[in-house]
Amino acid sequence: GIGTFTINKKCNLKGNCMSMLFGDNAVNNYSLSGKNYAFYKLFYKCKNIVNVDSNFLPATTLANSCYRYMFSGCSSLKKAPKLPATTLADSCYESMFGGCSILTTAPELPATTLANSCYSYMFSGCMKFVNAPKLPATTLADYCYSYMFNMCALTTAPELPATTLAKYCYESMFSSCSLKKAPKLPATTLANSCYDHMFMNNSWLTTAPKLPATTLAVGCYAYMFYGCGRLKTAPELPATTLVNLCYRNMFYACESLTTAPELPAITLAKYCYESMFERCTKLNYIKMLATNISASGCLDQWTYRVSSTGTFVKNASMTSLPTGTSGIPSGWAVQNA
Repeated sequence: GIGTFTINKKCNLKGNCMSMLFGDNAVNNYSLSGKNYAFYKLFYKCKNIVNVDSNFLPATTLANSCYRYMFSGCSSLKKAPKLPATTLADSCYESMFGGCSILTTAPELPATTLANSCYSYMFSGCMKFVNAPKLPATTLADYCYSYMFNMCALTTAPELPATTLAKYCYESMFSSCSLKKAPKLPATTLANSCYDHMFMNNSWLTTAPKLPATTLAVGCYAYMFYGCGRLKTAPELPATTLVNLCYRNMFYACESLTTAPELPAITLAKYCYESMFERCTKLNYIKMLATNISASGCLDQWTYRVSSTGTFVKNASMTSLPTGTSGIPSGWAVQNA
């Protein structure tokens, strides 16, 4: 890294930032190859930067963490530069515009080859950010979109065309946003914690996207709709083979949800349903067909503070389900499937 500027008056950034590395040769140099952390925190918390020239960052070949935190905390920034690279590097844009509280529009992001944490926290805390850029990549990387739009005023999400996921790839991607409609999630190959906290605390989301995967991964849907208080329709959950933590806290505090998705799995996994419907205060129907509930914590607190009356449908051969917050809710009618 070069260091961090301190700027005491309102200003715009002009010219070619590559001149800091290449001097007079910058005009023909578009590569940051081998220059990890090149512009790391260069304008970090420079609250007087208003606009940045569109061609200020012309590099098409990036390096690990090259723009990480570059404009983070620039609370007066209204206009961001173009980002023309199509092949990314680890953490290259991580937190690049984090906390730019009046930035409303992102630059185009044409990259189709991603890297670990490449967009992580990129626009986190951009509270007036409305228009999300297109995200054309179909092959993802670990943590690639983690917290990317956390706390943004988005009402519409970009398309997410990937069918094979990576670890934590969508973790908290839209947490604390204002989405009215979730993007389609066509993936059938999941990865550990891939959707972890993805839509947490979305106050306007009423309908969940379809979740077609039948082969799960550890923690894949954990906390996915946590705190989505207006969610009325849950997705089908067709998997019959569960894995540890797969649905943990998935619908926690979804206070408008009345009907749970059918849960066809016969054998449960460690903590798979832990707190799954906790504080779903209107929930009054669950169909759960498990007969083997011996896994540690598989039903812990899963129906804590659901509706006081409702209907629970169980497997006819299941005779050992407990009653209470870690089993069949007290006061509910019980039926055999």
